Amino acid sequence: MNSDQVQSLIQKGIKDSTVEVIDTTGTSDHFSVIVVSDSFEGLSLIEQHQMVYKSVGNYMTKEIHALEIKTMTQKAWKNKN
Repeated sequence: MNSDQVQSLIQKGIKDSTVEVIDTTGTSDHFSVIVVSDSFEGLSLIEQHQMVYKSVGNYMTKEIHALEIKTMTQKAWKNKN
């Protein structure tokens, strides 16, 4: 699995999201993602991460062995940048 495929899965699962993906080891199975979406508004960090895990579905633990997740709303993203 490559970074573009991971990005596509998350964007399909979280419709209004902006997603950045980095292959952290170069082995196409360990990724770091930043997901920005207003769908996270009012959700706990755990609930936000569950949305990301749900979007990658069965690829997690099969083709994706590690997934570092950072999530935030559009407002939080703008404040950070």
